[in-house]
Amino acid sequence: MKKAMLRGLLGKCPGCGNGKIFSGYIKVNHTCPSCGLELFHQRADDAPPYFTMFIVLHFVVSGILTVEKAFSPAMWVQLVIWLPLSCLFAVWLLPHIKGALIGLQWARGMHGFSGDTDGYSAQQID
Repeated sequence: MKKAMLRGLLGKCPGCGNGKIFSGYIKVNHTCPSCGLELFHQRADDAPPYFTMFIVLHFVVSGILTVEKAFSPAMWVQLVIWLPLSCLFAVWLLPHIKGALIGLQWARGMHGFSGDTDGYSAQQID
């Protein structure tokens, strides 16, 4: 399971680790270009944005409070620093989290929440 999640985190196929999961920014490939594993039924839905916001906001709020306590800058300075930083961090982190969740779903045999397998099993890669 860890290996599949790590492969997904890196944007690779959870089965073979060679092909790419995404054909675009966060659009999942229909099948793995390397091994042919069907990826179209993997659904992450609202979990990746939720986890992304959870992680990003913890860092941003901690940063805002730290900078405020240490320097007490004007509000516009805080906005200039933290608004672009939070947007960039969220945009960078979202596909990684989505890939890791797809890897987790694949390793657990969720496959679109139906439970069938596609020729690979989590035991083969752990």
